[in-house]
Amino acid sequence: MPQYIGAIDQGTTSTRFLIFDDAGHLVTWHQLEFQQIYPRPGWIEHDPLTLLDTVEKCAEEALRKFGMMGHDQSHIKAVGITNQRETTLFWDKNTGEPLYNAIVWGDTRTNKLVKMLKEKQDNMGTIDTQDLSGLPLHNYFSAVKVHWLLHKVKDVQDAVREKRAMFGTVDSWLIWNLTGGAEKGGVHVTDVTNASRTMFMNLKDRKWDKDLLDFFEVPDHILPKIVSSSEHYGDVNDGGPLQGLPIMGCLGDQQAAFVGQKCFTKGEAKNTYGTGAFLLLHVGNEPVHSKHGLLATVGYQFGPDGEVNYALEGSISVAGAAIRWLRDNMGIIKDTKEIDNYAEKVSDTGGVMFVTAFSGLFAPYWRDDARGTLVGLTQYTNKYHLARATLDAVCYSTRAILESMREDGDVPLKILKADGGMSNSNVCMQTQSDVLGIPVERPAMRETTALGAAIAAGLAYGIWKDIDAIRGLINVEDAEIFKPNISEEERDRHYTMWEAAVQRSMGWTDVYHGNDD
Repeated sequence: MPQYIGAIDQGTTSTRFLIFDDAGHLVTWHQLEFQQIYPRPGWIEHDPLTLLDTVEKCAEEALRKFGMMGHDQSHIKAVGITNQRETTLFWDKNTGEPLYNAIVWGDTRTNKLVKMLKEKQDNMGTIDTQDLSGLPLHNYFSAVKVHWLLHKVKDVQDAVREKRAMFGTVDSWLIWNLTGGAEKGGVHVTDVTNASRTMFMNLKDRKWDKDLLDFFEVPDHILPKIVSSSEHYGDVNDGGPLQGLPIMGCLGDQQAAFVGQKCFTKGEAKNTYGTGAFLLLHVGNEPVHSKHGLLATVGYQFGPDGEVNYALEGSISVAGAAIRWLRDNMGIIKDTKEIDNYAEKVSDTGGVMFVTAFSGLFAPYWRDDARGTLVGLTQYTNKYHLARATLDAVCYSTRAILESMREDGDVPLKILKADGGMSNSNVCMQTQSDVLGIPVERPAMRETTALGAAIAAGLAYGIWKDIDAIRGLINVEDAEIFKPNISEEERDRHYTMWEAAVQRSMGWTDVYHGNDD
């Protein structure tokens, strides 16, 4: 009889629960979107209780569908979790109540704080936060959000002083609550991939680093225990639909997609086109520190004694979020699925470039003073050109990252594996191949993020013996390959236009200061 694995996929705009069989096939799933909270320009928050509630509701509905297919919960052997990374939460360990809304990874309220911390680091001259953590000082990462909360929110300050505060990224919040929370002794852990995104973890020894904690003025008693991506963290003990199931896998969403795309060999890379876009390149068992604006991060670690696999990552803050902006803010499209129909109506953007720097520019630029910029508008421009320019933006941003990866790792990337919501767009995938000059492979089964969490849980449970067994899951015969069909001259000309547009997006916050606090 087949064995099944459940996967919680808690993302930036929606939560899902998916069930896979032991051949890696998706059996059933359920998804719920949830509210984005925007208290001020540039501020983005989530209600932590809503995140937890949507996990419970998605699991309940997916299990109902599973039951209608002739199964019951006993057929599911383990659960894996994958989550939006860097999003920062504080809660009270005695009551289980959040002490503040979750501050989302793309939030920019800490822009001024980042500048102050950079000055502090320069003045100290004794610590290099990027050398220790693999990450540049930027509002993207958890550390600066934690620092802001510790200095701006009285409920957090009081709870920390009284040693009842718990910090975690979304994985920690979910695991703690699912394994019992305040009433039944929830487990306070985070996996090594999520820990590597906080700026508190030493990338080489994978432990909380005292120098980093001191620099950010963070007490160690609020921190979760760092564990591997594939082991038994605890059993669900919240009385909900997953009651009794072991939680055995945990990966940040981009590392989960990395695993789901089976990037187990040095030189393999994937790009996930979700709310943002995230390109990871496998660099081996030792971290590679970028000299060209990329992030050094943990790719995965299967088991407490397993080898640690590292990656270089390029992060694009806005990808699919720009399509939702066209829908929700501008009313240009009524459904995100319409983007391809609009983009196909024109052969190009009509000279328009759209730099989607709503939260500043991430890799390889790292400019938090940039803002979204449309360049090249004329009376000829119409909504179809804007739709196509929105898709083009993520493709050009991806090329900028790959250019940096080539310079850092000297790895001749021959093919890019693509997944995530925007990968459903044929226009986007063809443009991506044209812009990069290499083939882009889109798998037939595109739920690679959730699959990665399921793989981690299945390995820990023993459904699969090792990585070689994972490699045999789901052949790629049905994968679609998009090949470049423009000349090198045209490719470089368009990319030069993109770079010029990026330069025009920078420095806008020097003109408009907004309401940063």
